[in-house]
Amino acid sequence: MPSIRPFRAALLSLTVGLPVFAAGPAVWGEGMMVKVRPGTAARSATEVRLTAARNEFVSFQVALHGGDTGLKGVRAKLPALEGPATLKGPDVTLYREALITTKQASVAGEPVGAWPDGLVPDTDEIAGETRSAFPFDVPAKEARALWVDVHVPADAPPGDYVGTVMVEADGGFQRQVTARLTVVDAALPSTSSLSSAFLLWPPHVCRAHTGREDCTPEELQPLLARYQRMALEHRFTLSSLFPRKPWPPEWSGFDATWGPYLEGTAPNRLQGARMTSLEYVGPLDAANLKDFTAHMKAKGWLDRAYVQLGDEPPYGTTFPQVHANGDLVRQAAPGLRTMLTTNSRELRSNKLEDQVDVAVPLVNHLDGTEANFRGDQRGTYSDFLKRPGTALWMYQSCMSHGCAYGTNAPENKPGAGWPSYMLDRSAAKARAMEWVTFLQGATGELYYQTVGMLSTAWKDQYRFNGNGDGTLFYPGTPQAIGGKTDVPVASLRLKLIRQGMQDYEWLKAVSDAGDPDYARKVARDLIPAASRVTDDGAAFDAARLKLIQRYEQLTATQTPDAGPQQPTDGGTQPLPEEAAGGPSRGSPGSSSDVTPGAVADAQAGGCTTGGGGTTAVAGGLLFAAWALGTTRRQRARVTVPARKK
Repeated sequence: MPSIRPFRAALLSLTVGLPVFAAGPAVWGEGMMVKVRPGTAARSATEVRLTAARNEFVSFQVALHGGDTGLKGVRAKLPALEGPATLKGPDVTLYREALITTKQASVAGEPVGAWPDGLVPDTDEIAGETRSAFPFDVPAKEARALWVDVHVPADAPPGDYVGTVMVEADGGFQRQVTARLTVVDAALPSTSSLSSAFLLWPPHVCRAHTGREDCTPEELQPLLARYQRMALEHRFTLSSLFPRKPWPPEWSGFDATWGPYLEGTAPNRLQGARMTSLEYVGPLDAANLKDFTAHMKAKGWLDRAYVQLGDEPPYGTTFPQVHANGDLVRQAAPGLRTMLTTNSRELRSNKLEDQVDVAVPLVNHLDGTEANFRGDQRGTYSDFLKRPGTALWMYQSCMSHGCAYGTNAPENKPGAGWPSYMLDRSAAKARAMEWVTFLQGATGELYYQTVGMLSTAWKDQYRFNGNGDGTLFYPGTPQAIGGKTDVPVASLRLKLIRQGMQDYEWLKAVSDAGDPDYARKVARDLIPAASRVTDDGAAFDAARLKLIQRYEQLTATQTPDAGPQQPTDGGTQPLPEEAAGGPSRGSPGSSSDVTPGAVADAQAGGCTTGGGGTTAVAGGLLFAAWALGTTRRQRARVTVPARKK
């Protein structure tokens, strides 16, 4: 009998990290880069490992499988993460991932059916009210998931934090997932270094929340302010959410509502977060343009204000009309920036270089596959950018999947394709845009609409041949999510966009610290071309860790800076020294025992889970970075210059 015991031990070691095939219900920890769909197979990971700087968000999922019986009355809670301080309350938010059923795929080959996207909060982050995330049921033989956001406060002490997500269901069912977070001695800025202008049409918000078309400004503005707060907490700006009537607005009321968001004094978990753009939405006439520009200048907001001269000429606006608009703005409001969605070929051929300050080409035209735009086109903007005050932004549209049925972009094949905010594309596609923006040397991102199908968002978002095209929020009415106050509800895609914005900070930090070539190499290795974005979420996390490690190397020999250690929006801003936190070693079900040869190919970054595969390897990579970081933490403490205003 003794000779059998080693065999039993070996058998146990082989099975501990494999998927769970038992008929009973299962609960496991999952990273943020996996979309848990009903057909997702159960796993056995009981732990997730996270790393974050101060003033950074980090996310993970708790997935459930109903097994043969299903689960009734599922409830979950994460009271706090305990460590050098206690992270709780508004900084720890649980959501139930609501499913939306697609009837037609955005891209050929993607499955049609239920996809997770709307995030119903337990306690919402805007009004602080209990909502209807729990309880819920998990059908037999299907999977569901919870999303967990953790915001590390700006004053949180560095160190290791631990929390337990407790999951219960009817019949005495109980499971736990442990979250281990390492907070590093660094901080992210509250205001994104990458400017953004995500548009919002107020009547869509009115219709979705009231069922009417005629909301007054007094009804709309509190709602719109809540949408702006949520946007800023996801590190982007809603630049056009102002009611158009009456125009001009009564400026004292405008300033009272929107001044705090422009000045960084509005309530926000990212303290001091400011809007990075502000669109003129009034009529294009000389008197109103002059009045708007004068007010923006008097308030100190003119450097973030802009006016669009047209939309995608010659399709949305004719080129003669663009010229006429440009002449008008230059004469009536010479200090107001002009923006146009166009490319370098059209700028030159239509002699628009002197009338456009911010050129915004499609991602397909900046690093494209068509004959006129094949390959990296960044160099074709060099002459345009020589004029003071010019900038290059970029945007994605339905061109990334095909704007009409039967016109699907041929680049969208398994494992590749364009960045995409469609809900039935991979998590990696939604996180990629900011990486491409960095690679192309652009300094801002435009997105044409965020509430296009807000009224039907919980059931249908199919628009311009894509599921979710122009709709990034859900209407959080009391009828939809419980509570008493109407609030915006985030999509899973908003979380991924936020992650891309935070990735951009790492790319910029390495560049500013002295090695832009390395930052570009890491980004280019991850995304060989804008049309070849991988679906491998682990690859994004691994690339992020490489940037963190290089940043540590670059800053370890610098003279310590006694500058401010809290995130600010002026002077100097501390940026992350590292974000590869130290996983606890030897924990049951953890992923820290990794062979050195496997480290080079590992996933790492914001989140790892136990359970084998690339996520298991990730723990070793995180530990290696943490061990390296601890030798530097006492030697280097640096800040980098803030984004110029």
